[in-house]
Amino acid sequence: MIAVHLGPRDPFGVTMTDVRTIPGRRRAAIRATPLAIGIVVAIGPMAAAVSAHGGEVPAEPTLGSLLFGWSFDPLVWLPIATASVLWIVAVRRVDRAHPASVVPARRTVCFMAAMLALLIALASSIERYDTTLFSVHMVQHILITMVAAPLIVLAGPITLLLRVARPAFRRRVILPILHSRLVRFLTHPVVAWLVFAGVMWGSHFSPLFDAALEDEWIHRLEHAVYLGAALLFWWPAIGIDPVPGRMGHPARALYVGLQMPQNTFLALAILSATAVLYPHYATNARDWPPAPLADQQLAAGIMWIVGDMIFILAVLAIVAGWMRHEEDVARLADAKADAAREAIREREHQLAERRTTEAGQAPGSGEASSAR
Repeated sequence: MIAVHLGPRDPFGVTMTDVRTIPGRRRAAIRATPLAIGIVVAIGPMAAAVSAHGGEVPAEPTLGSLLFGWSFDPLVWLPIATASVLWIVAVRRVDRAHPASVVPARRTVCFMAAMLALLIALASSIERYDTTLFSVHMVQHILITMVAAPLIVLAGPITLLLRVARPAFRRRVILPILHSRLVRFLTHPVVAWLVFAGVMWGSHFSPLFDAALEDEWIHRLEHAVYLGAALLFWWPAIGIDPVPGRMGHPARALYVGLQMPQNTFLALAILSATAVLYPHYATNARDWPPAPLADQQLAAGIMWIVGDMIFILAVLAIVAGWMRHEEDVARLADAKADAAREAIREREHQLAERRTTEAGQAPGSGEASSAR
């Protein structure tokens, strides 16, 4: 069974308070059902929002174009804005219904930071140059898979959905999905790890990558697949939301750490290529640097250095959470031991008082017998 947790805990640790439905909130819970459905609906369009495609070759980037070259694609802005609004509404509703166990502010910060990362990746000057420069395209993919995705998971969207939904909807719809064979299969650590690695290798060494550069909708699909695979990978690694077969901290550290060598090998495979891998970039009609092959090598370097740094930081965060978890376990054990020792001392004190009382009563009994 899936253990659903709430309450404060370190980002890569285990939460401490079980989900409970507070009595007397049935009316608020019923009103929350449409909002829960709205959150589910918003998560889907967010994948559609992970889309951007360049048309004609833009001019050589300048400081002004990099800072102010934003696009306003409604398929990007509207889903992200909708998800952000639904998140705020859901958090406020949960906080009103459960004032003793409000949604931690850091989770809202993580979610909004994830939305900002998606906007930067898909609506800033990065989107303008992603089909012109492979290096910029690589930055875009890193923002989607290694910044936005883990921040979304750190926000705990499934936990928020479970809390804002009415009990009947949670019991009949959400929990059966979380317990389904498909979710259990996809969230198995081996499967999630292989899916993420397979998407990275398969997209970079298949016709899909070049096709995405030529076709806007394939490009949108590629980014949606990247976001989905990344969410699937980070979900069991971070462990805030309920997940079948929750891993311990050592397994999580190994799970994330093993992504680093495959990321390095993929970057080296791109870096060592002696020709431009994607015809779109090779035939790009631009007269400003860098050259396509140099740009490809720069993209590989970004994937290697930035990707490995993010994985290292993630492993360090998991280890830090592991240490805090062990400290909490030790503190709880000490508290139980102290309570047990205090109980022993109390019993000893009561026994000593009873013996003193009995010893004081014994001489009086003897004198009374002598007098008779």
